[in-house]
Amino acid sequence: MSIIELFLIAFGLSMDAFAVAVCKGLALKSVSLRHSVKAGLWFGGFQALMPLIGYFCGYWFRNYISAFDHWIAFALLSILGIKMIKEALSHEEEETDSAMDFKNMLILAVATSIDALAAGISFAFLDVNIWWAIGFIGCITFILSALGIKIGSIFGAKFKSKAEILGGLILIFMGVKILLEHLGVFSP
Repeated sequence: MSIIELFLIAFGLSMDAFAVAVCKGLALKSVSLRHSVKAGLWFGGFQALMPLIGYFCGYWFRNYISAFDHWIAFALLSILGIKMIKEALSHEEEETDSAMDFKNMLILAVATSIDALAAGISFAFLDVNIWWAIGFIGCITFILSALGIKIGSIFGAKFKSKAEILGGLILIFMGVKILLEHLGVFSP
C-alpha cells in the first residue's frame, strides 16, 4: 500500500474524531490550546492503538482466510464508509457534553476508533507496513482533532456532516480499489 493510500485511509478514519472534536469545540465555553492538545492526544492515540490491535487479531487468522481476504478488506472498508455517510446524512443531532475529563474522553475515543479497529483487521490481509499506517492514522487524527476543537468554537457544526461524508467516501473508494486490484481489473 502506497503512502498516498495510507494517507487517504488515515484521513478517512480520522473524520469521526474530527466531527466529535468540532462538536466538543462548539460545546466548550472557551477553547484553549490545552483543549486542542487533549482532544488530539485522546483521539489520535486511540486511532493509532485500535488498528494495531485489529492488525494482530487479523494476522492470527490470516492463514485461514487468505483465499477471500480481499473480500473482507473490501467489505470492512465499505461498511465503515457507508456507516459514516449514513450517520452524516441522518438528521439526528447528538447533544455534546463539554466535559473533557478522563471518563468522557475515554468513551469518545473508543467510540470514534472502532472503525480503525476494523481497518486494522483489513491491514492484516494487505501489504501494509502497520507501523507506518498507525503513525499516519495517529498523527493525522491528532492534527485534525486539535483543529476540530478550534474550528468548532469558531464555525460551529457546519463542517461535521461534510467531513463524515468525505471520510466515508474515501473508505469506500479504498475498499473498491483493493477488490479491483485483487481481481486484476485495476493494477497500481
